[in-house]
Amino acid sequence: MGEFILFIINSLLGLLILAIFAQVIISWLVAFDIINLRNPTARQFVHFLDVVVAPILRPLQRIIPPIGGIDITPLIALIIINGLRAYLLPWLFGPIIAAIG
Repeated sequence: MGEFILFIINSLLGLLILAIFAQVIISWLVAFDIINLRNPTARQFVHFLDVVVAPILRPLQRIIPPIGGIDITPLIALIIINGLRAYLLPWLFGPIIAAIG
């Protein structure tokens, strides 16, 4: 049971990493006018990614200002999420998996 919960949390963090990558790439495509936000489908997709990723990036953006006009908070968020996946989750779930199985 503990391994299943670890798998679910790890998978959700993996999906969050993909969402951050997608949001960064989409923001570049919108900035260079490759994707037009007047298209309803594109606008809905960008809004969805913003709703998913904003709760992670906004607190970091309040702490870390843009450096030379470049927002590095997605990179910092990716480092933190990968640290959670690699070190914190196994440390937290190790005793649970050992106890429950």
